[in-house]
Amino acid sequence: MTLSPRSPDQTYTMTLTAASIAHDRKGQDIVILAVGEVSYIADYFLIVTGLSRVQLRAIAMGVEEKLWQDYGRQPRGNTAKDTNWILQDYGDLIVHIMTPNERAFYGLELFWGHAPKIMMAQTA
Repeated sequence: MTLSPRSPDQTYTMTLTAASIAHDRKGQDIVILAVGEVSYIADYFLIVTGLSRVQLRAIAMGVEEKLWQDYGRQPRGNTAKDTNWILQDYGDLIVHIMTPNERAFYGLELFWGHAPKIMMAQTA
């Protein structure tokens, strides 16, 4: 099967969908980095904090189900779900779901600090 490239608008919409699902699953400190402007790795990183492994898995499963349902996309490679950092690689979008300690230790926002940052509004 050959996949057609996604338009920038489709990729951005898919990223917002994933962020919305993470928010619905009570993910915290949701940040989108437009890494496509500074790297060829992906167009966007979505970084989300979950407070427990159970919550990390719930966020990951929600994102995976919704992106499959709405966009026909599944993450590539190993998406181990019994860890403190779940990585979902959709090619043009890479989702990082991490515990607070992992997020602080690896500092993806600092490492990719030159990429434009989009803060997601948190609602109560």
